[in-house]
Amino acid sequence: MPKTPSPNDQRMQREQGDVNTTHNRKRYWERNLAPESRKWFDEDCRYFLHQSLSTPVLNVIAGAEGACIRDQKGRSYIDMHGNGVHNAGFNHPAVVAAVRRQLDEGLTFCPRRYTNIPAIQLAKKLAEITPGGLCRSLFCPGGSEAIEMALTLSRQVTGRFKTISFWDSFHGAGFAAAGVGGEEHFHGGIGPLLPGAFHVDFPNYYRNPWGFSREEDVDAECLRQIEHVLAREPEMSAVIGEPISATPVIPSKRYWEGVRALCDRYGALLVFDEIIEGFGRTGKMFACEHYVTPDVLVLGKSLGGGLLPFAGIVTHEKYNTLPHRSIGHYTHEKNALCAAAALAEIGVIERERLAEHSARLGACTLQRLNEMKNRHPLIGHVAGLGLHIGIDLVRDPATKERAVDEAEIVMFKCLERGLSFKTIDGNVLTLRPALVITQTEMDRALDILDQTIGEVERGGSY
Repeated sequence: MPKTPSPNDQRMQREQGDVNTTHNRKRYWERNLAPESRKWFDEDCRYFLHQSLSTPVLNVIAGAEGACIRDQKGRSYIDMHGNGVHNAGFNHPAVVAAVRRQLDEGLTFCPRRYTNIPAIQLAKKLAEITPGGLCRSLFCPGGSEAIEMALTLSRQVTGRFKTISFWDSFHGAGFAAAGVGGEEHFHGGIGPLLPGAFHVDFPNYYRNPWGFSREEDVDAECLRQIEHVLAREPEMSAVIGEPISATPVIPSKRYWEGVRALCDRYGALLVFDEIIEGFGRTGKMFACEHYVTPDVLVLGKSLGGGLLPFAGIVTHEKYNTLPHRSIGHYTHEKNALCAAAALAEIGVIERERLAEHSARLGACTLQRLNEMKNRHPLIGHVAGLGLHIGIDLVRDPATKERAVDEAEIVMFKCLERGLSFKTIDGNVLTLRPALVITQTEMDRALDILDQTIGEVERGGSY
């Protein structure tokens, strides 16, 4: 087992999730790993490279259905993480059936230089459901690669190479994706990355470093930073960001309209990373529908139906100008099996009206969380849109000191009561359930949170 990291190392690791080598994590293993799970846990530790956030693992999963995962003891957990792949639920019967049909038809991999009907149908479907005239797609195995396709397209179209992205953002662990990402955890220690990758502040109204109380003032400062870079760095190819951050931090529409205008004025493309926020998560099919249409929309995670790794970009007809280049030259670019899963996933979201369900249930959830905030001083702030929700735990509501240790205790206590989620920034509990989650399941999850936060406020340890 690796040694426990220093406090500074742990702080860096917590930007994207909970640390997997703390004393509380070890206590969780001791208390919850069944003998059979311990055997496989040890095998996992033995054969995988150890890395933060991943190996050593939390537990060994035996199954997943709907909004829940199940361990080898048979214990079920309402899962509020799912790595964002589970918008239509884990193993939705319609998605599984579509993949089985495709396997039975004997068309899965499609060699380069050929195409197939599922891949064509998927590109057509995305042209129909994405906003603002987005109509040209490229597919690839994962989100990092999709981000890099968007960066390559932006460079080729504009003839420029520099980018603006946001501090604390995550766009993937690939070399270029980590370079435009704003988290030191993913690029520290590996030397020079992409040249010309500039970073600015994202408009966080609860935790802005300037002490502003008005959203308008935060927006103005953040837009000033973008224009400051654009005016002084003329070779800017793109501004890239999540329309709503993974934390989540939810900007005003005014802010993204301002960014859109700056991109148009200075000739940079606007790239939206909706790998997490797309496909109904925020109460609309795509998060950009709350704001403005980007030049390039990056999709992933749930695009594979929760079964297969798949991602891609969708852009405008006017950027279809590179027949002499290969900007997405991936072996599985038109994988028929992945395309079938994606089409089935989109079909489920549309037929079951999961975006609308996300909007309604999310509003009810936020209402109850804000009621909990009034009773629990540990809850400093609640933010969310649809079923993309964050709970910022603080030690002092006035100073907003992050309650990092308390958040970890809450997480492990909730796990033992059947609720799974992850933390971001050490103290933010992120709730991103499958969009098929029922009101009853959500009520149960909130009951667990309510009870557990109260216990920790009264001094409960793990």
